[in-house]
Amino acid sequence: MDKVAVLIDAGYVRSVLKKHFHEARIDYGELAAWACQKDELFRAYYYDCLPYQSRSPTPEERDKISKAQSFFSALRRLRRFTVREGRLEFRGVDDEGHPVFEQKRVDLQIGLDIATLALRERIHVFAIISGDSDIIPAVTYAKDLGVLIRLVHGPLRTYHTELWDLADERLEITSEVVIDLIRP
Repeated sequence: MDKVAVLIDAGYVRSVLKKHFHEARIDYGELAAWACQKDELFRAYYYDCLPYQSRSPTPEERDKISKAQSFFSALRRLRRFTVREGRLEFRGVDDEGHPVFEQKRVDLQIGLDIATLALRERIHVFAIISGDSDIIPAVTYAKDLGVLIRLVHGPLRTYHTELWDLADERLEITSEVVIDLIRP
């Protein structure tokens, strides 16, 4: 049985769930298990940022931070789960006056974990739940070292085609899958 590292880009998963599955709330432990298929979970890595907090946080910002911290703590208590945190930075406002935020450090952390785990020969398969092209160099490196790449993705146009092309295996997150993953 192969050992699988499941890498979950939380921003990607949230975007797919919001745009295609009515913002379904899923069980991330079950998502990791499904991404492994019949293989053994080495560890699941969950990459995300806490919500933005201004210098003088509003009660709403404090509440969002508190809920996110509680959620991250719950994930950390799951078997073989690791949470890696990036930062959310305010970039200004768009043409309609909505705030614009950007995730920082998340893609780099994913890439570093891919390279480190592949180099140490700890795992046989990466189940990557992301659509981001920024991780392509690390994915290419891991593949060159002999690690199988399983891309777990949302519907068409939710992932970069070069990442799709690099994958050895592909699993689509469909409505049937989401129904099975919904939290009770």
